[in-house]
Amino acid sequence: MGTKGREIVGMDIEELLTLLNKAFADEWLAYYQYWLGAKVAKGPMKEGLIAELLQHATDELRHADLVANRIVQLGGEPVATPQGWYENTNCGYDAPTDPYVRVLLEQNIKGEQCAIGVYQALAQKTRDADPVTYEMAVQILNDEVEHEEDLQSLLEDLDLMASRH
Repeated sequence: MGTKGREIVGMDIEELLTLLNKAFADEWLAYYQYWLGAKVAKGPMKEGLIAELLQHATDELRHADLVANRIVQLGGEPVATPQGWYENTNCGYDAPTDPYVRVLLEQNIKGEQCAIGVYQALAQKTRDADPVTYEMAVQILNDEVEHEEDLQSLLEDLDLMASRH
């Protein structure tokens, strides 16, 4: 942990670590939800959905890495267990128990919309207090907005295809 790096944070470090650990938990649960959804997907356009979910899973794992690194930089400890992810999550976990493409899309759009809210709030809270966390939050926010758009485009295509039959 860098002493000066901690000193430049103009907000309560414990509060910030709590927010970061909640985001960290979300990223791991999102990763697993996308990864498993890609394994079980069924229905029209499943190949497109599988490719999208695997790409998003990779991104969520990268986000978890970024957030964990920031937690450690600030002298904290990332949530260490899957049980801890459930206890700390903002966005929850929608198990992909129904493998139908539409259901998976709707579940994951909901998850992205929650993540957008989480990172928008984190960016607003750290904008003037912690430039390092702020930059990270904005970077992840950009990805989450893109994910929502990707999934909504697939859902629109699925709806168009269904209305043509």
